[in-house]
Amino acid sequence: MSFQQGLSGLNAAAKNLDVIGNNVSNANTVGFKGSQAQFADVYANAQGGTSAAAVGIGVSVAAVAQQFGQGNITSTGNPLDMAISGQGFYQMDNNGAIAYSRNGQFRMDQNGFIVNSQGHKLNGYPVNPLTGLIATGSAGPLQLPTAAIAPMPTTTSQVGLNLDSGATVPTTAVFNPVDPTSYNNSTAMTVYDSLGNNHIATLYFQKAAAPANTWNSYMTVDNLPTDGVATTPPSGTFLGQLTFSSTGLLTAPVGPPLGTVAVPAGGIVYANGSTTPQPMTLDFSSSTQFGAPFGVNTLNQNGYTSGQLNGFSTSADGTIVGRYTNGQSQPLGQVLLANFVNPQGLQPLGNNEWSSSAASGQPLVGVPGTANLGVLQSGATEDSNIDLTAELVNMITAQRVYQANAQTIKAQDQIMQTITNLR
Repeated sequence: MSFQQGLSGLNAAAKNLDVIGNNVSNANTVGFKGSQAQFADVYANAQGGTSAAAVGIGVSVAAVAQQFGQGNITSTGNPLDMAISGQGFYQMDNNGAIAYSRNGQFRMDQNGFIVNSQGHKLNGYPVNPLTGLIATGSAGPLQLPTAAIAPMPTTTSQVGLNLDSGATVPTTAVFNPVDPTSYNNSTAMTVYDSLGNNHIATLYFQKAAAPANTWNSYMTVDNLPTDGVATTPPSGTFLGQLTFSSTGLLTAPVGPPLGTVAVPAGGIVYANGSTTPQPMTLDFSSSTQFGAPFGVNTLNQNGYTSGQLNGFSTSADGTIVGRYTNGQSQPLGQVLLANFVNPQGLQPLGNNEWSSSAASGQPLVGVPGTANLGVLQSGATEDSNIDLTAELVNMITAQRVYQANAQTIKAQDQIMQTITNLR
């Protein structure tokens, strides 16, 4: 019987060496998860159970269990590379068949799909082309839009400034944008029409003689009134009066909301074929009149010209954000992750992919950072979780076990030889 015991030990040790060798060979494979050979002792079945003096008949390989511990994360600089920090798997679509992977080495194919080295497509939520928001109700292969984004005309602006309460009334009463004696202060900003052309909008502020704490505001666009009609002498468009309290806070125009002023006559008139007049409102609600020099604290507007896609980044929640040449950024899609009640029940497919099985349970799908799913790190990949030093030590141990089992067979052979030589 010792021959059987020794033979089972040799087989088990050889299997263990196979598992260790596979781990070592994949020590540099991105997203690889190591395995562990698990053993069980074997006893002969007997009616009424085994006796207290029963001796086992060897060992068997009970399972080769995958170990899904976290691997180290290494920066790659590739914006489409992604590393999962925590639990979860990428969902990869292979012509409708879903596989699961921890390998985050991705690229974009000629059709804009995010794919791995096998050409399998990464699943996620697309962007609604009408709203620009993530469409969370329709998961599928992620196809990133690569077209230029359309220009956005300027319709609102936030103007936050301080007008010097100690300023005097200008010596020239009639406003003239080319006569600095007709106004106290001015500031300029870039605005955009519906075709994405930029224009210079200049705001002028003239302290009124009465009532107290009141300022007249004017506007020109490309050195013309907002209706686009040149005048002689030059003039601008009167926007309205800004009135401040005795504590320097804005009290009028009252809006609603407080401090909102609309460009008269329906908006700005452009003479280049764009939408005209283009409505525009200015928000002066954060402006003040304190005893300090004129200063601009806020000058924002919501327009921009057209832009070409020139880069990506992925946020921790899986949202892929595109960066455009006009300085804008927009979401392009969101990566989905899946987890399982029993990841060790996943069926290995090779190429760093697994498939679900009855043992693993159904996939639990969600966006990164929700439930028990991990988060993503952009421009990085997850290394193999193999500890090469530990595997080499395990290899030495497995080799010694193999040699020890071979020694038991040798000892049993010597005993059998001794018995057969008896006379």
